[in-house]
Amino acid sequence: MKRLSFLFVIGLIALFPVVHPSPYTLHIATLIFIWAFIATAWSYMGRFELISLGHGAFLGIGAYTAGLLFNNAGVSPWVGMILGALIAAGLAGIIGFACFRFGVIGDYFALLTLALGEITTLVLVAFREHTGGSLGFTLNKVEPSLWALKFTNKVSFYYVSLAFLLAAWFLWIVIDRSKMQKGLRAIGEDEIAASTLGVRIVRYKLYIYMISASVTSMGGVLYAWYISYINPHTLSGVGPSLDIAFKSILGGMFNLLGPAIGSALIVILEEYVRVVYGAKFVGISQIAYGMVLVLLIMFLPRGIYGSLSALFKKMSGLSDRK
Repeated sequence: MKRLSFLFVIGLIALFPVVHPSPYTLHIATLIFIWAFIATAWSYMGRFELISLGHGAFLGIGAYTAGLLFNNAGVSPWVGMILGALIAAGLAGIIGFACFRFGVIGDYFALLTLALGEITTLVLVAFREHTGGSLGFTLNKVEPSLWALKFTNKVSFYYVSLAFLLAAWFLWIVIDRSKMQKGLRAIGEDEIAASTLGVRIVRYKLYIYMISASVTSMGGVLYAWYISYINPHTLSGVGPSLDIAFKSILGGMFNLLGPAIGSALIVILEEYVRVVYGAKFVGISQIAYGMVLVLLIMFLPRGIYGSLSALFKKMSGLSDRK
């Protein structure tokens, strides 16, 4: 029943452009899909108690790799996306192996990844001759085509971003059905006990970190091509890293739909504040993020969707007993 309901909702979302919504509505929906894709990639590892606060680094690596190749050599963003994903996976492999091999876990791992995101931003700014520095750069204008990931209308990008999100959900299910998932869950509950049982701790944690990093870098390319502008402060560093984590935690990083729900809430809220208040309350969203994040961790550790799902299951269980 749940599977049929899920497929029905996806069908409605796929048919949404048929009712001819406004371009602005399609724009918001596309942003939700893109950020839901990125937040889902973060949750691949976040739900196993591997908290990264530096995924903005991988977001920037993907966007800048594809963007520089596209502007300077005319390379298709699809090729740049693959190369960016490989570079991001390689960096995650190096950082992850160093951390997991020598026992850098928990808060220490989160802080190290936070520094990674900021270092990436500083490097991008330092090589301003190639990256445009703090100002970033605009993608070259080309003839619209799928190969160039450029379209004449927002409907096409709507479907592309939706396809990416569905692919991210499919990968989530693949991970859930793999042997790695059982190992990671055991590691998250008690790493010492898992090691005594022969669970390959370093290998599994390294695999999920590399998968999460590579998929996140793809999301960076998707977002950059949608807005046609690449900037180190919006696609790497501490700010984007915390935004990604917050979207996942808000909706519920332990559930398949949690990151998407969190992304939808934040994107809609940010657009509302921007449209209604303009530049009057610039930066207030960051303050609100911090306050809400503290409250969520204290009272709703499983996020909005996860907590509501647990509540409904508990209520249905009580009703069944009666």
